[in-house]
Amino acid sequence: MSSNLRSARKLLVFLAKLLFSILEALIFVLIPRPRKNVAGEIVLITGSGSGLGRLLALQFARLGSVLVLWDINTEGNEETLQMAQEAGATRVHAYTCDCSRKEDVYRVANQTYKAFLPAMIANDHGHLVCISSSAGLVGVNGLADYCASKYAAIGFAESMFVETFALKQKGIKTTIVCPFFIKTGMFEGCTTKCPMLLPILEPDYVVRKIVDAILQEKLYLYIPKFLYFMMFLKSILPIKTGLLLGDYLGVLEAMEGFTGQKKKV
Repeated sequence: MSSNLRSARKLLVFLAKLLFSILEALIFVLIPRPRKNVAGEIVLITGSGSGLGRLLALQFARLGSVLVLWDINTEGNEETLQMAQEAGATRVHAYTCDCSRKEDVYRVANQTYKAFLPAMIANDHGHLVCISSSAGLVGVNGLADYCASKYAAIGFAESMFVETFALKQKGIKTTIVCPFFIKTGMFEGCTTKCPMLLPILEPDYVVRKIVDAILQEKLYLYIPKFLYFMMFLKSILPIKTGLLLGDYLGVLEAMEGFTGQKKKV
């Protein structure tokens, strides 16, 4: 077979796959993706002692998952364990762990991306979930350090997704979650000028969306949906126009009333 013929064949195969991927995406815009069964699956949740972590634990408890709960707050984590058992979980394990300290993570269960991803690859099975933020999509004044960490989280999660794709690991899924401000106390005092487009989100609503995205194996989840439109505009608008839009939506003033989460005395 000549090199020209091979090149033509390769191009035709590529175009066919490209067309199929676009049609598949369009179909799932109109028809919800089938939800996978996670009963009996091991679900490791970091920050499970309160907030979104606790709510996610309760959702997966109702779905019959085996829960592994990590939090630096031992008391809060034990409370989550009891609540998960009351919600129907039969196998729950709680560990005190400071996930900011590598040695603590390895001490608890030897489970980090570096440690458990090889096992996922060997079994071609698993699901990596990155809870990032809309602050990882657009830089925000007054949030430089937070934005930097969330941009890094998205970049890392996307890289892991591409790694598994390159290795043809079709059984390993990735979900990257980017919500706007959530009423968990972390962003106490933050405001929005356009609650119809960018509302301060209720935790229960966010958790339902996250679980649905995981069960439907979505790669990206932006909450609210207006963020998808904002990201499209960011890619096509001039910088000055984008800043004017951000100013109009109140993004530049969102942190002015920020007080932060109040520490328990």
